Amino acid sequence: MSIRDVYIVDAVRTPIGKFGGALAPVRPDDLAAHVVRALVDRTPALDPARIDDVYFGDANGAGEDNRDVARMAVLLAGLPVTVPGVTVNRLCGSGLEAVIQAARAVAIGDASVAIAGGVESMSRAPWVLQKPERAFPAGHQQLHSTTLGWRMTNPRMPAEWTVALGEGAELIADKHGITREQQDAFALASHRKAAEAWAKGLYDDEVVGYPGVELARDECVRDATSMEALAKLKPSFRPEGSVTAGNSSPLNDGAAALLLVDEDGLRETGREPLARIRTSAVTGIEPQLFGLGPVAAVRRALEKAGRGFQDLTTFELNEAFAAQSLGCLAEWPELDPEIVNPRGGALAIGHPLGASGARLAGSVAHQLAAAGSGTGLAALCIGVGQGLALVLER
Repeated sequence: MSIRDVYIVDAVRTPIGKFGGALAPVRPDDLAAHVVRALVDRTPALDPARIDDVYFGDANGAGEDNRDVARMAVLLAGLPVTVPGVTVNRLCGSGLEAVIQAARAVAIGDASVAIAGGVESMSRAPWVLQKPERAFPAGHQQLHSTTLGWRMTNPRMPAEWTVALGEGAELIADKHGITREQQDAFALASHRKAAEAWAKGLYDDEVVGYPGVELARDECVRDATSMEALAKLKPSFRPEGSVTAGNSSPLNDGAAALLLVDEDGLRETGREPLARIRTSAVTGIEPQLFGLGPVAAVRRALEKAGRGFQDLTTFELNEAFAAQSLGCLAEWPELDPEIVNPRGGALAIGHPLGASGARLAGSVAHQLAAAGSGTGLAALCIGVGQGLALVLER
């Protein structure tokens, strides 16, 4: 069996909304359907019936995104009912996992044309109530928020594994001696780069607004923030800690999607591809140190591609926390930090869990197309201790 080349023809995403913000009234299945429909409409030469499968990442899946949101997106987008859809979950890496699984299907010939993406509405994530262990309980019952983090934790899990995500970031700050000032400076740079990218129109080819919603750009980008403003925020996880709301990614809503094809599918689109998928890698780490998950995954993906850090043109690293990102960068001394998140990162843009990986992959593809050539990498840390990376080329 020969392995086929896999091309990214196009990539789109919504503007990223803040928690309770402009996209909060929009169901996640409608967000997913919107980017699927936009992707198809931007390639009019492609018959939608030729799409072999739709892969979508979704981290929570406890609310309106239940019952296979990928398939719901296909139907709500008005694609032929013959187009299937599958939803995948690798928590924060779900959107990138969807891209990897779709690429794998194309590479081995199971598909010629596929859509991959991700979606999350953290605003609309519901509370859930466990069933009582016996009928007619007399006491109060607990509701669990499904927005973020551990819930209904298995008591067999060691306590050190199930710390809050922010405490995990504090542990990384301890491990690498990362100061509050370094974290705030990293966050400030993320906002400034994102604001500049929007001002220069660098997201114009990538972002598709949601109909009826007044949201022209990512909602959490703060043009006017400063080190002084960030310094006023109190620590969120330890009384004397360094991780704050200002140097952590926010809670968000959004969706992203990419069109993946082989050579036959590429001819049918009549378009020049943005980039080609080269390799991917996934690794595991101690759950409380989840933020360092990308360290080994990135090295493995580059090794498989026969590339080194010096070969990279751009690198999109998901900024779950400033401490987490700085911890990863400290373990990649060969990497030029200037190529990391050149258009801003999740600290400013936002982190809608299931969508973020697809956003990163799409951003790398668009950046490589703008550069004309090069090698790019997308990577994320993943709650419960994993790392995921994808290498693209043009």
